Amino acid sequence: MTTLNLGDIFSYQLIHATLRSSAPIVMAVVAAIISKHANVFNLAIEGIMLFAALISITVSAATGSWVLALLAAVAAGMLISLLIGLAHLKLSANILILGFSINAIAQGGTRLMMQEFFGTVGSYAPKEMAPFPRLNIAALDGHPVLSSIFSGYSLMEILSFVCILLLWVVLYKTKTGLRLRSVGLNETAARTAGVNTYRVKLGAIVVSGIFAAMAGAHLSMGYTNMFAEGMTSGRGFMANAAMNFGGGNPLNALLGCLVFGLSESLGARLQSYGFPNQFVLMMPYIVTVVILTFSMAGQQRTQRKEKLRELKKHREDLSGAPR
Repeated sequence: MTTLNLGDIFSYQLIHATLRSSAPIVMAVVAAIISKHANVFNLAIEGIMLFAALISITVSAATGSWVLALLAAVAAGMLISLLIGLAHLKLSANILILGFSINAIAQGGTRLMMQEFFGTVGSYAPKEMAPFPRLNIAALDGHPVLSSIFSGYSLMEILSFVCILLLWVVLYKTKTGLRLRSVGLNETAARTAGVNTYRVKLGAIVVSGIFAAMAGAHLSMGYTNMFAEGMTSGRGFMANAAMNFGGGNPLNALLGCLVFGLSESLGARLQSYGFPNQFVLMMPYIVTVVILTFSMAGQQRTQRKEKLRELKKHREDLSGAPR
């Protein structure tokens, strides 16, 4: 094993690597937060990402256009999420079973599509594909630190962070966000207030699928320039974990995404020092468990405080009541 050099591991280049690794999870967490506020736990984000990753790179190779590839991925995400929404809202199908089913179909379906259409297994990397453009700031070329931190990002990497900031604005500063949150907090009260809860929930599921598809397209056309079996590697589940960690708040969830990105980037660097590949692959999942543990502990602590506050108020009401 090569001697561990902390200076090489924790260098300024780690910031760039962390942001790049976080971007697919950030876009996926946007999908998770939107569905969560509609009181729908979208477990199918992982499967939608995987389908979108293969469809986008296929269309990109066939047309030479990353725009058409992105639109095809978004269309696929909309279709899958629409089917999920109709099955859940119209037919009362269990949303968790639907999510598990989509994920299982995606794992086997993408493998079958590669074998049947491209005659390959494991990975698919067409040379004629058009990846997402990268934005380089020429003024920073002479400054290696600033250039590494602020330049050289894919268009979708920048868009993912913009989207999660815009989501915070929409949720907490607009009427649309208020309606969405009201449906998630108390569907009966929202319906009484005149909100079409069916339309809001179905719309949230479809929009969630759009962002999940964008995250998947970024994986194959921005983060890498290829498709590999199971390349999502649990990022959909990580997004749901980050969403729970943030309590549905986009800014808090963003912090969880950055933690995942940091763990993945550190794992890649540690592997170059001879750390076992199994340990490196295990790191993001360990972080997922840790984040979920802290998230659940925080939620339980909040619930206990609320119960104690209600009990104290009840006692005060009883003590002040006439005898």
